[in-house]
Amino acid sequence: MMLAVLLLREGLTVTVLEKHADFLRDFRGDTIHASTLNLMDELGWGDEFLRLPHQKIRRLTGVFGGENYAVADCTRLPGRHKYIALMPQWDFLDFLAAKTSQYEGFTLLRSTAVDGLLRERGRVVGVTAEGPGGRVEVRAHLTVACDGRQSDVRRLLGRRSRAFGAPMDVLWFRLPREATDPEGLAFIVGAGVALVLIDRGDYFQIAYVIPKGGYEAVRAAGLETLVGNVATLAPSLAGRADALKSWDDVHMLTVVIDRLRRWHGPGVLLIGDAAHAMSPMGGVGVNLAVQDAVAAARLLAGPLKELRDAVAHDTLLPGTWSLERHLAKVQARRLYPTIATQLLQRTLGRGVIARVLESDRPLPVPGFIQAAQSFPVLQGLTARAIALGFLPEHIRRT
Repeated sequence: MMLAVLLLREGLTVTVLEKHADFLRDFRGDTIHASTLNLMDELGWGDEFLRLPHQKIRRLTGVFGGENYAVADCTRLPGRHKYIALMPQWDFLDFLAAKTSQYEGFTLLRSTAVDGLLRERGRVVGVTAEGPGGRVEVRAHLTVACDGRQSDVRRLLGRRSRAFGAPMDVLWFRLPREATDPEGLAFIVGAGVALVLIDRGDYFQIAYVIPKGGYEAVRAAGLETLVGNVATLAPSLAGRADALKSWDDVHMLTVVIDRLRRWHGPGVLLIGDAAHAMSPMGGVGVNLAVQDAVAAARLLAGPLKELRDAVAHDTLLPGTWSLERHLAKVQARRLYPTIATQLLQRTLGRGVIARVLESDRPLPVPGFIQAAQSFPVLQGLTARAIALGFLPEHIRRT
């Protein structure tokens, strides 16, 4: 949707295919980082965007041995947005969809699932899909796969990503939140288990971290054991965990960290999780995807307009014009922040998460967190790495 907005602003025609009837999906990435909020400002939509329901997270804390430790301090961020916004992703997507509808040349096909690629002379020239009215063909000078870590387009291309492994999976559920509860986001560590409490206003969104492939063992232990572990790690939630009535209230996320070696081919580009799946640590996935979209729009809008005009005026000779080198520039631009972010996630996964899940006793406070208590500037650096990322993009002025 972000890529659509930016290409429409450049006068291009865009079609987005969404396989669901709406954007309403629970437990999607809801963290809107300062990098994305800054983009909303650059588009002139910042104040309007922030009128959508959201919570502001200014500090991230870790709880080790029952003691609170500051991990990241977003108040040290530069610029207007010294926080991370928690906003339902469907609200974010509906906001962008409303903006795209203001431009000519935009089509949003809902309930339309891509099931094939159109190819001519060795290049992708569009997709086939199944929609409410039957079969659909959408032809395009460029097909962009933004369809997540289980990307159908990636599968149809026969691309295999390089997996880096992750020591954990995550169970998501909700518990009531009271006005007297602390605000923000907290990472709570116990013996062999960890919780992340995400303040969502009137409820906590809980990430219950389990060993990779450990879901069946957790389920076999029973819902009562999970409820008991929650109460042990977060005593203030004792009793509230009874809100979990059955396993239907618990959703599992299989954590994946992977990356394609090549994000593009003739007539096709993959961005976001379709090119590089992220761990939920730091909630960076949606924001990296948005940054990919901004870079792609800036680098591709001009070449796409040249291609469109050449085809319209019948001045394009077969084999004389290709988007390939421009698509390669998108990957080259976004590869560094992707690798850096995944490396950070892998390091934290091995150094903290794996040790927590493998231990039968509480983990000692990690050295970098101890250092951050003595040198608060480190809390600001951690906030930068999470909320701004390693290479924040900016909107091209039209």
